[in-house]
Amino acid sequence: MLLFKGEYNQDKKWNGFGKDEHGNYFNYLKDGNGFIKEYDGKGYIKFEGEYLNGKRNGKGKEYDANGYIKFEGEYLNGKRNGIGKELSFYGDIEFKAEYLNGKLIKIIN
Repeated sequence: MLLFKGEYNQDKKWNGFGKDEHGNYFNYLKDGNGFIKEYDGKGYIKFEGEYLNGKRNGKGKEYDANGYIKFEGEYLNGKRNGIGKELSFYGDIEFKAEYLNGKLIKIIN
């Protein structure tokens, strides 16, 4: 049985997530543009943020396996880009950094 939770546009799935016939979760974002929450195969959130042309672009948050935010920052073409914060298990800022094409290039005090 297929299940879907999210937004519909003209009776078609637009933005959300569902469960396929094998019990695996999937993400759905029409045309690859907009705000989405990504889930892993077990239904745990792993990312929420903006997408453009099917890739992470703009502000977003990454989550660890326990559902805690581990990174909050900017993305460009699917990779960390710009200023971001690495967070501890308790939500405290471990450090701020500048990223370029997914790589940490400078720690910011």
